[in-house]
Amino acid sequence: MSEQFSRTELLLGSESMERLSNARVAVFGIGGVGGHAVEALVRSGVGAVDLIDSDTVCESNLNRQLIATRSTIGKFKVDAMKERIMDINPACKVTVHKCFYLPETADQFDFTQYDYIVDAVDTVTAKIDLVMQAKNCNVSIISSMGAGNKLNPADFEVADIYKTSVCPLAKVMRRELKKRGVKKLKVVYSREEARTPIIMDNTDDQAKNEFGVKKRMTPGSTAFVPSVVGLIIASEVIKDLTDID
Repeated sequence: MSEQFSRTELLLGSESMERLSNARVAVFGIGGVGGHAVEALVRSGVGAVDLIDSDTVCESNLNRQLIATRSTIGKFKVDAMKERIMDINPACKVTVHKCFYLPETADQFDFTQYDYIVDAVDTVTAKIDLVMQAKNCNVSIISSMGAGNKLNPADFEVADIYKTSVCPLAKVMRRELKKRGVKKLKVVYSREEARTPIIMDNTDDQAKNEFGVKKRMTPGSTAFVPSVVGLIIASEVIKDLTDID
């Protein structure tokens, strides 16, 4: 193992580092959560990552997203993330997908090629489909639940979806996954009650999505909540890929 990963190898061992080097992880959503997850995975020695996001960096991302700087505004997030990865570990194999993931775009991906899937997307439809794709292909997956409108990063924890509470997104996921016969799903979630944003930009507060859940205005977020969620996700992926408790 190279000097770059020598400190990690002191904790995980050479066999685990070899597993990480040979692993391919797909990260869906390269925002506040996904961006931090990707970087931690790459810095830990994961040898190949797929980056999936159709969005570009904008000024409102500067408060929390790892890839957001004045110089990256206007760039595709996947391109900005790839450039950052190459500056950290040029040997990492990076595949970018400038794609907004939905069931309609699932045929663009061969899920059997992944060793792990990170779900850091915002839409319920996409999250459910990713879980089903992972289940059908027997690929491990971890999903981020609601991180918006939260202020306490210490409240986030890892749990099975059916043992979650409080989080509205987790509630919807529990109901929809149960209908589909999914018996378990590792998630990162918080029991902190979501705060109401002070400035609301959605006047239609009665609108609901296809699952009957009231649509929310643009959520507030900070530098220290999504980053922690992303790092927790990365730690779980690393532990699962190496079988280290």
